[in-house]
Amino acid sequence: MKNVISNFSEIAPLKKVLMHRPGEEFLNLTPNTLERLLFDDIPYLKQAQQEHDAFANALRSEGVEVVYLVDLVAEAIEAGGRMVRKKFLEQFIAEAGVTSPKVVKHCYDYLNSFKDTKEMVQKCIAGIDITELKKLGAVSGFYATRDTGRMIIDPIPNIYFQRDPMATVGHGATLHRMWSVTRTRESIFMEYVYQYHPFYDDVKLYYDRTEPYCIEGGDIEVLSSEVVAIGISQRTEPDAIANFAKRLFKDKSNSFKYVLAIDIPDERSFMHLDTVMTQVDVDKFAVQDAIMDISTIYEITPGRGGEIEIVEIHQSLQKVLEKYLHLNKVELIKCGNGRRIDAEREQWSDGVNLICLRPGVVIAYDRNFVTNQTLKKHGVKVIEIPSSELSRGRGGSHCMTMALVREEA
Repeated sequence: MKNVISNFSEIAPLKKVLMHRPGEEFLNLTPNTLERLLFDDIPYLKQAQQEHDAFANALRSEGVEVVYLVDLVAEAIEAGGRMVRKKFLEQFIAEAGVTSPKVVKHCYDYLNSFKDTKEMVQKCIAGIDITELKKLGAVSGFYATRDTGRMIIDPIPNIYFQRDPMATVGHGATLHRMWSVTRTRESIFMEYVYQYHPFYDDVKLYYDRTEPYCIEGGDIEVLSSEVVAIGISQRTEPDAIANFAKRLFKDKSNSFKYVLAIDIPDERSFMHLDTVMTQVDVDKFAVQDAIMDISTIYEITPGRGGEIEIVEIHQSLQKVLEKYLHLNKVELIKCGNGRRIDAEREQWSDGVNLICLRPGVVIAYDRNFVTNQTLKKHGVKVIEIPSSELSRGRGGSHCMTMALVREEA
């Protein structure tokens, strides 16, 4: 097996990362669809792309290779040939909820008409407006009279948060069943990468998107070569964590001994574990103040016969982190420096959702100036990126990246 994925830490030097540059999917957001598509506002695409490019350039300037999702998917489909392209489009259209045989055919023919595979993938993400099919003369009768603003296939605007549809753990990965119907198609793309891309086609999966329980990557944090922390959240179910843990421990090629399941409030402001806690140095975590009051943390370890053992831990989050990371002391650096108004405002724009490039160096939104200054006072180097539009999607630098390769200790 090729070790093309290596992720045993949240803070080890980052070498390669997966991202998606926002595209025309933002242009297909409307006030009437915001709630359904999990947005609070409509980002300005041109500015969002400039901010995302600044983010990617900041990563590159620190020696990180940036890989884009659409490139990997296009390469996978092309490697698989004509039948894989056909399979991908049929699956994508079906999972988009298109059921009328006539409309299915119109959508298939339209998407398949893109000769450039990368453009086809980008169009899948952007969505299809009925007007596009009308221009091609592909719809008539009932559909020809429908509202021209109607989307036949919804856009996938949340996909620039590449942390969620998958996760990398050790030398393996997880592929996720997403919590919201509007996000279920996001994990299709990496499904094809793991099946057909010549570089990633034998990556071991510890969870698959076809399973019945929801799990999202923002809840998965690899704290060390021994410990994986997972949030029990609005979007990650306990049964999914149990199934993941069983497979992780069954794989004797890795060194993981513990899964720590951290029960966080079932609220959007606590959407994922990484929105309230990320590691920023060997002994430092950026946290939202409220998570420090959490009293329910579970230790999951290997049991007999391929089962797992689950024990509730009656210690504070700080004590748990110190114990399992073998540290004398862990600093919990509070969002907004612990001031309630600053913390609530900067939590809204993901003040503690931070990607760590190496111990003590993170990338953060410039708008979270109170939290950034607090981090600096604790010895953390903060590389600030512009954020007026990217932050409207409710995710920070950790959400927008998925580490593919970090240095192994």
